[in-house]
Amino acid sequence: MDELAGGIRRVTLPLPTRPGHVHSYLLPGDEGWTVVDTGLGLPDARERWARELEGLPGHVRRIVVTHFHPDHVGAARDLSELTGAPVLQGRLDYAQCELVWGETDWGPVLVDWFRRHGVPEGMVTELIEQGSLYRPFIRYQPDPELIDPGDAIDGWRAVAAPGHADGQLMLLRDGVLVAADHVLDPISPTVGLWPRSRPDPLGDYVGALRAVVELGPTFALPGHGEPIADPVRRARQLIAHHDERLQATAAMLHDEPQSGYDVSFPLFGDDLKPAARRFAVAETLSHLERLVLAAGARRHETAERVTYTAR
Repeated sequence: MDELAGGIRRVTLPLPTRPGHVHSYLLPGDEGWTVVDTGLGLPDARERWARELEGLPGHVRRIVVTHFHPDHVGAARDLSELTGAPVLQGRLDYAQCELVWGETDWGPVLVDWFRRHGVPEGMVTELIEQGSLYRPFIRYQPDPELIDPGDAIDGWRAVAAPGHADGQLMLLRDGVLVAADHVLDPISPTVGLWPRSRPDPLGDYVGALRAVVELGPTFALPGHGEPIADPVRRARQLIAHHDERLQATAAMLHDEPQSGYDVSFPLFGDDLKPAARRFAVAETLSHLERLVLAAGARRHETAERVTYTAR
């Protein structure tokens, strides 16, 4: 556990795939500690957290989940059972958490999604299997306390951060932004289009980055990587990055219809493992759909296939 400015503490937890780690933050307050995000629900998650919290002055008052991705929500139930603290999660985010990680088998939905977006039959199963590797390590908390953007949590304000996940929330107080996976440096958060998600994740993301610029935080604590000393500058860099990516995507379209899978190769390269290709296709689709909405591309949709052409 690392101690940061303002008495905030950071716990870095392992991930079996890139980027190899995820951060949780312990925020001090009059009511005790607020833990933000929990890491994966690996077999030793409870024991690891017990070691991290040993000797912590005061008690854990609440656990906030910023978004439902496995490395942020995976050990929520373990940590809640360990500490007795309630879990707080965004209203929209929890609905998606139940949709994806609940009892319904999400696999067939993804299979149909990737098929319709051009992934070859022999590769679909491999993509889904790679994407399911984390599923055994997701122990989210059923029926958490639901929160919404604008809610106050022990002096921190919940701020909407859609794009990387539709219902992602950040926390802001006195210029410090607990940024989750919204503002990262040097990597760029994945912003993908997925089944039953909002229709324009890239538009949502860029809009939320502009909101960060307007909020003007002076320091950010990201879910991965080191603290960001100038989050406004980094938000502007990410806006410029996606503007360039949009221009590159538009340049790859022509009169011949192409699927999101097709376009992902010139956009992200040929040499990607299945897990990376999965995210590359989703992110390509978010850029293609942004172009469609901005009248920069055309979508062609049948029951079997979705393709895109130049406008």
